[in-house]
Amino acid sequence: MLSRRLAVPLLTAALLLVGLIPAQAQPKPPITIGFGMALTGGLAPIGKAALLAMQIWEEEINAKGGMLGRPVKLVFYDDQSNPATVPGIYTKLLDVDKVDVAVSGYATNMVAPALPIMMQRKKTFLALFGLAVNTEFKYPNYFSMTPTGGPNPKQSFAEGFFEVGMAQNPKPQTMAIVGADAEFPHNAMQGARELAKKHGVKIVYDQTYPPATSDYTPILRAIQATNPDMVLVCSYPPDSVGIIRASHEIGLRTKLFGGGMVGLQSTAIKMQLGPLLNGIVDYDFWLPVGSFATPEALAFLAKYQAKAPAAGVDVLGYYLPPFAYSYMQVLQAAIEGAGSLDQQKLADQLRTQTFKTVAGEVKFGPGGEWVAPRVLAVQFQGITGNDIEQFKDMKKIPILWPPALKTGDVVYPYTDAKK
Repeated sequence: MLSRRLAVPLLTAALLLVGLIPAQAQPKPPITIGFGMALTGGLAPIGKAALLAMQIWEEEINAKGGMLGRPVKLVFYDDQSNPATVPGIYTKLLDVDKVDVAVSGYATNMVAPALPIMMQRKKTFLALFGLAVNTEFKYPNYFSMTPTGGPNPKQSFAEGFFEVGMAQNPKPQTMAIVGADAEFPHNAMQGARELAKKHGVKIVYDQTYPPATSDYTPILRAIQATNPDMVLVCSYPPDSVGIIRASHEIGLRTKLFGGGMVGLQSTAIKMQLGPLLNGIVDYDFWLPVGSFATPEALAFLAKYQAKAPAAGVDVLGYYLPPFAYSYMQVLQAAIEGAGSLDQQKLADQLRTQTFKTVAGEVKFGPGGEWVAPRVLAVQFQGITGNDIEQFKDMKKIPILWPPALKTGDVVYPYTDAKK
């Protein structure tokens, strides 16, 4: 004979099984968003900052109840800044983790090997800072969260560099182009060749170097031997640092130097190089000035900067974080607009809508690129030490181009500006 203490729970369990007592509602599973991200290796200083921005969005959206009545969960793996790891990561995300949505990690070299996997699975693919990755694939459901847009995305990366040069009197006549033998530099260098032809500039040096190169002095000596008026470099952070140090070692003489150096936007690298940056004209995508400094953008930046020291990431966060956060804002708007996680419905939303983000208004055009490019040309001026405070002073990193955003004038030529 069962005791009363045991009989009551057993009866309750039996009634639950037959549905006479309603069971407590089970929580809905999260919407999973999967990606690889550069958390180690040469791209990690920028990749880790992007991840923090995405996690801020995740925290905020879940505090508001998630999306489609479900919480959100980021599922990510370290791609080690190595393109070879990317196919395996995305195969695992889609086939093992079965994420609801997969997006890219940071950088062209990581976006490119992920795209074929997404195409095979017929997935919509939102990518972060991939330069002209879809030019050859022409995948209709690819969308690039990158200011290098417009009808000629490969050219947009170096357009400001050329515009600054061509505004000088006399105009530069010759140039050297150099970059790593990898996806991003190949695309950027092709765009530079097209711009050189457009402006009548003769290319006197055009070479790539192995991505594992550690000694850049012979490369800079070979460039110097051609006596170019402009030197355009398309590089990722480790080689950007190496090339700048080598340029000072050999005493590079040219009129305009920089153009496509990734990494000089990172606070840690700026502090590391200090005065060696002076005179370099490089690209940038976002700075807390003018029309960029909206209340929404500054509120995000304040939240990011409060979390950055503990996370061990870029403490200023001017470069990729606003776009990484906006990347998630765009995805959120597409999911909520579609009212679904259906891949084609998401693509239709991304293709047809205009999105308001902390990085500005985003509208995708042909090939999934932004309708219009939004790339800046900036110059480092008057850097005197390695302290962080001077890199908060936008007078030391004035915007030279485009005219609508200009905050200062170029110091020209480079041989004078670097003093």
